[in-house]
Amino acid sequence: QVQLVESGGGLVQPGGSLRVSCVASGFTFSTYGMSWVRQAPGKGLEWVSSISTNGRVRTYADSVTGRFTISRDNAKNTLYLQMNNLKSEDTALYLCARGYGREAAIATNYRGQGTQVTVSS
Repeated sequence: QVQLVESGGGLVQPGGSLRVSCVASGFTFSTYGMSWVRQAPGKGLEWVSSISTNGRVRTYADSVTGRFTISRDNAKNTLYLQMNNLKSEDTALYLCARGYGREAAIATNYRGQGTQVTVSS
């Protein structure tokens, strides 16, 4: 069955950096666009970024453009999100999702359990 397992979250100070990862299994990873979404406490899912199957096309939410970078390693079935210059408003549970684009990432049933990122001094 489809499995998406995130890791790499933690506590970081404002202005700091963190890289979260998502290992996929149960499907042919290289044939699917992938996305990151996040959920802050008490709020709904927010799309963060998407990447095409070969990694050449990447899109970002305005709130993270210039600070976050999505990437993938199809040989390792792994999706990454490099987060720089983190702000307190980036505090959320970060989940990887199978699918490309805001609508697909929010609607899909295939999301991981998430990894918590907390930005605080």
